[in-house]
Amino acid sequence: MTDTPTRTYDVDAALARLTEQLTPVVAEQPDVVIVGVETGGAWIAERLHAHFGLSAPLCTINISFYRDDFSTVGLHPSVGPSHIPADIDDATVILVDDVLYTGRTVRAALNELFDYGRPAAVRLAVLVDRGTRELPFAPDAVGLTLDLPAEQRIKLTGPEPLQLEQR
Repeated sequence: MTDTPTRTYDVDAALARLTEQLTPVVAEQPDVVIVGVETGGAWIAERLHAHFGLSAPLCTINISFYRDDFSTVGLHPSVGPSHIPADIDDATVILVDDVLYTGRTVRAALNELFDYGRPAAVRLAVLVDRGTRELPFAPDAVGLTLDLPAEQRIKLTGPEPLQLEQR
């Protein structure tokens, strides 16, 4: 059995593209609220929040309770608290995740987010878009687009340094 070679990607370049695409959203809505999906999305959200110098507090969301695919992907729920100190009612929310693949994480994040209020709009920002979906979600901002076979995995590790590896 051969080990699958690991390929790394330039996280800084992907973050720069993501930031560039989100700049008009933040300019249009300076009171935007950034919500990062734990854990990788939260790491990216922290960097975006610092870059834009937003007045609304940084928020994180734990979607473990809302996942519907534990048995198929081998996850074991570790339900933890979300941290949403900002008022999201009627706000524009930028929901940040590390990798968009099937769309199930986005569905779970929206379920959790709407438990906290009703945003005026939710914009999806992802570091990596794998391009394959089971649910109909499309990102508004993408750092890196990849077309990977199902057996290939991509993982963001961090928080310091942030590294993106494909296996």
